[in-house]
This record gives sequence, structure tokens and C-alpha cells, in this order.
Amino acid sequence: MKIGAAAASSAVSAKTIRYYEQIGFLAPAPRRANSYRDYGEREIHELRFIGRARALGFSMEEIGALVSLWRDPGRSSRQVKQIAAEHLATLERRAGEIGSMIRALRGLIGSCRGDDRPQCPILEDLSSINSNS
Repeated sequence: MKIGAAAASSAVSAKTIRYYEQIGFLAPAPRRANSYRDYGEREIHELRFIGRARALGFSMEEIGALVSLWRDPGRSSRQVKQIAAEHLATLERRAGEIGSMIRALRGLIGSCRGDDRPQCPILEDLSSINSNS
């Protein structure tokens, strides 16, 4: 199938497919006699794999490692689990940071009157030298 059909079938844009080929996530598709790329089920499956990994928030580096491990029948599941566990720890840390930001913003919004007066605790906090960044 041509790149447009592969993009539609895998929910990945044609531009992204070309990028994945460029960085080695996807082997360059064979070319037809008319020079069009010819994608098969294997490539579509790999694109869906990469798309799922991206949806789970894995970094490009992590996805590259996962793709390599996925293609290696002699892989150790220990390596895969380690990558996933490290990613989970990163997500949990980020979730904690986001929770702190939400609580801080909620408090600031609650302290702002939101009226016609110029005083605004939100702006005062943002301009404060002692604010936690």
C-alpha cells in the first residue's frame, strides 16, 4: 500500500512515517517500479506499536529501545520491564509535580477576588522572588 493508505491504516501521518524511517524506527519501505513506497502489514503493525508507545508517553529514545527489543526474538523481558518501570517512575514523579501545581493554582485562584480592583494575588505570586519554581 502507498504511504497515504499506510498513514490512514496506522493513524500516523505520512510525514511522521517518513521521519520514523529517517531515524531508524521503521525500515525504509521497498519501492514499487513507479518509485512509490510499498508498505505491508509488517510496517503497519510496527507503526501501530510505535503509536501505542507514544500514546503511553514513552520518549523517542525509549521507543527506539523498545522497537529494537521487540524485533529481537532473543530479547530479555527484563530489559523491556526495566524501560517500562523507569518510564512509570518518571510519569509518577511528573504527576506529583502536576498535582502540586494544581493545588498551588487552585489556592491562588481562590485568593483572587476577580473583581475590578487591580490587586491580584496571582500576579503578586508570579512576580514574587521567593516563589517556588
